[in-house]
Amino acid sequence: MKPYVAILVGLALGSVLLGACRGGSGGKMTPAPAASLTPGPSSSLPQDDEPVELDPADFVAEIDNPYWPMVAGNRWVYDETDAEGNELQVEITVTNDKKNILGISAAVVHDVVTQDGSVKEDTLDWYAQDADGNIWYLGEDTKEYEDGVVVSTKGSWQAGVDGAQPGIVVPANPEVGMTYRQEYYAGEAEDRANILSLDEHVEVPYGAFDGCLQTEDSTPLDPDLLEHKYYCRDAGLALVIDVASGVGREGLVTFEQNAR
Repeated sequence: MKPYVAILVGLALGSVLLGACRGGSGGKMTPAPAASLTPGPSSSLPQDDEPVELDPADFVAEIDNPYWPMVAGNRWVYDETDAEGNELQVEITVTNDKKNILGISAAVVHDVVTQDGSVKEDTLDWYAQDADGNIWYLGEDTKEYEDGVVVSTKGSWQAGVDGAQPGIVVPANPEVGMTYRQEYYAGEAEDRANILSLDEHVEVPYGAFDGCLQTEDSTPLDPDLLEHKYYCRDAGLALVIDVASGVGREGLVTFEQNAR
């Protein structure tokens, strides 16, 4: 999932905003034989390149996790200032389309980044929710543009293809201290998250929220990248701050439910 401030998901919606949560049975996983899991709230969540096995029967038709309700038709618009100070707009829409990944019917979420009306990035993200409420991230098809021409598809991946593994965007029952991978495709997509707080106050153009989930997002592919993301109940991803640069920021301007 591309970091939102560094030109976002899925989130990257989220991700944040992508194992089952502690004590849950949804999204069954089979860890690698050599895997050693640290006891605690993260022990059931996927870490790094740990393989997982998902059972399609454990997944539900609709993504209704309150921290990021990806119901078909929901649409989010953000104003973004990237690390270089450029002004951008990000629009995320949950489409009515589905994509079969590992036998799971994943929601197709359309993420478009524009600058002065020109498309800079166009991405299809694939998400699904298990019966416990964990939102899984199953991949993305992303294209970066310059002057209307595709210049890169770097970061694209699909769970189950070429060793890529699914991850968690938002856990069903988040706890402070939880760590988990959001995606894994070696050398291309290795985002991970750490839950810092469940009680944050957030103010963005769309409104003010209390009790928001705060994550710290990073990737070993870019040690200089560090973001804080804030997911607010019934509104989804509301704010992203580029901690590393101290400049980048993305705030929610519009949230339309069932816009289609």
